[in-house]
Amino acid sequence: MKIIGFVYRNGATEMVLKGDSCLLNGRKPFFMPDWSEEIGVTPCMILRVSRLGKEIAPKFADRYYDAVAPGEDFVALDILREAEKEGKPWTKALAFDYSLAIGEWVTGDGLQVTGDYVLSPEEAISEASKVMTIRQGDLIYIQAKQAPKPVQKEDVLRIEVEGEEKLYCKIK
Repeated sequence: MKIIGFVYRNGATEMVLKGDSCLLNGRKPFFMPDWSEEIGVTPCMILRVSRLGKEIAPKFADRYYDAVAPGEDFVALDILREAEKEGKPWTKALAFDYSLAIGEWVTGDGLQVTGDYVLSPEEAISEASKVMTIRQGDLIYIQAKQAPKPVQKEDVLRIEVEGEEKLYCKIK
């Protein structure tokens, strides 16, 4: 399984990869890593890929995912700034264990995604499939178009969809 992300940084959209150890689900808490002084979080939507595809045109992309979940993408802001300044990869800042909290899946025909995200689901699937083959079970996450919000121990992250809590994550 691949986790392909589209993040918003300095006014541009960047594609990043995360390993499966980055997933945090089941209402489990997020533990602040001791190697970073500043953790931030950005809301995102997560798509579950439902079939194999390569070079998918945006107009057909809705056929390639079967569920959407709300998410929170954690980033080590101090490490990211240092990596950007030195021209180094962002991996340590973005792809650490449990850095992507995932809420409950929403399924069904005509899945509706609302909000100001860096790409639409169709654009994200199309862009990801230009670079690599997407497979059933892969996840594609798309950040909201906003700067990361700093989090502290004891904060609680909640996302509701149509009045129902779909994501809950306590920061420890």
